[in-house]
Amino acid sequence: MLPLTIKAENRKLKGSVIWVACFLIPIIPAIMGTFNYWMNRTVLSGEWYSLWSQLTLFYSLLFYAPLVALYCSYLWRLEHLEHNWNVLMTLPVPVRDIFFGKLCVIIKVTLITQLWLYLLFCLCGKMAGFSGFPPVTILCWTLRGTMAALAIGSLQLLLSMCIRSFAIPVGLALLGSIFGFLIASFNKTASFLWPYSLMLLGMNSNDYEDRMAGQMIPFSVSTLAFFLLFGVTAIWLLKKRDVKA
Repeated sequence: MLPLTIKAENRKLKGSVIWVACFLIPIIPAIMGTFNYWMNRTVLSGEWYSLWSQLTLFYSLLFYAPLVALYCSYLWRLEHLEHNWNVLMTLPVPVRDIFFGKLCVIIKVTLITQLWLYLLFCLCGKMAGFSGFPPVTILCWTLRGTMAALAIGSLQLLLSMCIRSFAIPVGLALLGSIFGFLIASFNKTASFLWPYSLMLLGMNSNDYEDRMAGQMIPFSVSTLAFFLLFGVTAIWLLKKRDVKA
């Protein structure tokens, strides 16, 4: 049933405003990061790496998690309208497939967002006068940061499932990102204990050297642990108690 639920969730995205957010919002941190790099280019001498550090500083702090939260709120919005929740719960579909079907779509849209951000990064680098192409390492950081969507997406789907408001989960994601940035800045070890810090670590935000060197195992374990924790909790809630709609 999971492929059918994924197909059903994908249908919600056709002609959706989600795609407007997916392609327009990343332009904002790209512009902010490039401007910040250009104003400090005499100090930031690492070209591609320097530009990446400035672009991801804004993107990871203010946009990544809220975008994922927006996607999650949108996918639950239909179920929270009218009496659609009751319709959903009477469908002959396992609740785990409902949750994981939505999560698969979230991961897909997040991956598209990440790749679009990377393309914007390449374009901004060329506009800044950089020669050649970005190091492959930066593309790896982009994809590694996408892994964090497993943890953040699971949490935000859980929040959006339980909270009818469209905006509140997005606001919580923004607060979580700011708090995650503070944790990652002062204690890298503690960052593995906060889901919103994982995307900062994965994308190597605001840093030149790979802060995750030799840390892929704890990063992967933390991501998987949060994914299981929030996923199992959401499925348990779907099975054991109704969520008011």
